[in-house]
Amino acid sequence: MARHITSELRTGPRYLASLLVRAEWETEEGRHVVAEGMTENVGPEGALVHLQRELPDVGSRVQLAVLSEDGMKLQVVTEVLRIERNPGHPLAALLLLDATEEWRGLVWEPAAPRVASADEDDEAEDEDEATH
Repeated sequence: MARHITSELRTGPRYLASLLVRAEWETEEGRHVVAEGMTENVGPEGALVHLQRELPDVGSRVQLAVLSEDGMKLQVVTEVLRIERNPGHPLAALLLLDATEEWRGLVWEPAAPRVASADEDDEAEDEDEATH
């Protein structure tokens, strides 16, 4: 029986994060596509992105802009690693090709789950007791 071995390409944990993004790419026919969507999760070197209509081809380059309430937070160049053509929820897995340090500082690290320290838990309990 043949064994199939795959290697894990991720370089760090992925965090669930719903960030507004705008993706731009050129199709093989030369058509320029602009699509808005949301991240499903973010990692230190990429993201899984839900795009509402059209998906880029695997291997293509995508300009990805992470948007905030007051404009653009960060713009990066990515490559499409894989796509999921689920009609109700199409996804593209994108790998960063540049700006990885900025991505980590502005997108990935802020998406990390926050765990309250024991001191913060004690302070919260003290505040609760004082209000009751």
